[in-house]
Amino acid sequence: MIAIFKAQGFELRPAERRLLIRGEPVPLGARAFDLLVALIEQRDRVVAKSELLERVWPGVVVEENNLTVQISTLRKVLGQGAIATVAGRGYRFTLPLLDDATPAAALPAAEPAPERPVIAVLAFDNLSNDAELQFFCDGISEEIIQRLARGANLRVIGRTSSFQFRGERKAEAAQRLNCSHVLDGSVRRASAHVRISAHLMEVASGTTLWSDRYDRAHEGVFEVQDEIAASIARSLDQAFLRFSTRSVDPDAYDLYLRASPAAYAPGELHAGVGLLETVTQRAPHFVEAWGRLAYLRSFMHLYLPFADRAANAERVVLEASHALALDAYNSDALAARCIVVPPFGRFLEAEVYLDRLRRAPGAGEGRRYISWLMRHTGRVRASLDEAERSWRLDPLDAMSANMVALARMAAGRVAEAVPVYEELVARLPGMSFPISSLLRAHAFLHDREAVQRLLALAATRPLREFQDTIPFVRAKLDPTPEHIGAWRREFESQVAASGGVDVARLVYAAHLGLVDEAYRAAEGARLGPAGRDGDIMGPDGYRTALLFQASMPELRNDRRFARLCARLGLVEFWLASGLWPDCADEVPYDFRRECERVRGVAKEEFGF
Repeated sequence: MIAIFKAQGFELRPAERRLLIRGEPVPLGARAFDLLVALIEQRDRVVAKSELLERVWPGVVVEENNLTVQISTLRKVLGQGAIATVAGRGYRFTLPLLDDATPAAALPAAEPAPERPVIAVLAFDNLSNDAELQFFCDGISEEIIQRLARGANLRVIGRTSSFQFRGERKAEAAQRLNCSHVLDGSVRRASAHVRISAHLMEVASGTTLWSDRYDRAHEGVFEVQDEIAASIARSLDQAFLRFSTRSVDPDAYDLYLRASPAAYAPGELHAGVGLLETVTQRAPHFVEAWGRLAYLRSFMHLYLPFADRAANAERVVLEASHALALDAYNSDALAARCIVVPPFGRFLEAEVYLDRLRRAPGAGEGRRYISWLMRHTGRVRASLDEAERSWRLDPLDAMSANMVALARMAAGRVAEAVPVYEELVARLPGMSFPISSLLRAHAFLHDREAVQRLLALAATRPLREFQDTIPFVRAKLDPTPEHIGAWRREFESQVAASGGVDVARLVYAAHLGLVDEAYRAAEGARLGPAGRDGDIMGPDGYRTALLFQASMPELRNDRRFARLCARLGLVEFWLASGLWPDCADEVPYDFRRECERVRGVAKEEFGF
């Protein structure tokens, strides 16, 4: 059995080379990690310095100072009292471990871990006359965000939020983003040379902790980004793990920066994919470009006709594989692999990449979908924790806000989702998903006035795949026999015409009192698309998250739910992984026993 070491507040997983502090992965250098494992394994005695040097630097002659540096790093992460120095002898790990059969209740209360700094990296100012240089300035800031998030024990505000504060608005950033430190700077380019200035400010005192200026050839900008990130980490007394993108042709890098989407509209996604295809041809070693290409193509995948998706998925897998071969934890590539796995039937495959995505250090747009992916297998509470954490680090990003509101809705905290959706509707009038979700939220809160106001607004905007929300909301808010009957007839007509049914419609039907009708429809229809015009498109088409909504338990409170989940491949996933849904302990029957009973039910393959 592979050991996992646990103590109050942290968990060390040697086989995965992973350290968790209060559930969150903490980046640790290879030498520091090996040193920590050695000390914990020999925790019952003082370990000599010579023994540790041989264990951590086998076959290499190094100075004792290297050991001192790594011990200092571990103390910063675990606390000063975690490792004792025994003068003239060596070191000893002092924290009591749960692996030592000490019950958690008997352990002394751990000293609270110091709050990690929260840093906002603002878009650097363009001091040249060339307006096109702003892409380059944003790119420098974006890469520093990536390096800090990945290489130091810091929490870093996402680029979407921090980049909203430019010019005179930069003064608002610290308060709006609730950060402890702000990095700002400027860029001036002359011919093939670049001058980059940067300074780090502590918000509470208003003092500058560090500043510097760099003069480099254009091609040397990646080294500058690493130097700036390392300087920031040192200023905040944090270890920094260096990771550098190999030098990229400036013109290719500029195309890469232009391929970052703003609204994720299909046309914008196509344009971004085209740019990134050019970048990866010019710079085949540029891992971030491969990751972003796979990610954008995977998002575009969700709006393709189902007949075209298999070929597109193959391209995503190939592009993601290029990125992961260069960087095994590229978060955009990992998210892309998850997104193109079919909506149901292959949850075990998706979980492999989801687990790697959750453990991946650093930032990346793909990380915001961790919460969304977790809900598809019923882990609603963990999904909410993940969404809240992600949103705190990118509070002005529309997709992060949408994810946290969806997670709150799923957990039954509907009233807490409403203000998030209200803000999205006001800020992004062209997006349809906030209107649909807000309609459902107000219906569950029985706010008739708000529903009527939104119905009038929805009539002026295309809801696309969210159009089904409107008849459900009307029946939910006013469940007369007439409204319920109209919803039932439309539901049965759609199933009869297509021969298929989306699980979301089954959930809606059961919630409106049509439990038997929902299960009868499910038994007589396929659970995926039929390859016709009526197929549901978009990110949520034929996905399983709505099965686990706290406010709509009717479908899962029926024993037939286990058989439905077996057809979807969910039972296979739960039995194999042990990652049971929250509802396993909430339904009025022995959920696990029912899943065992139906484990032989044939799994339905997604497709047509």
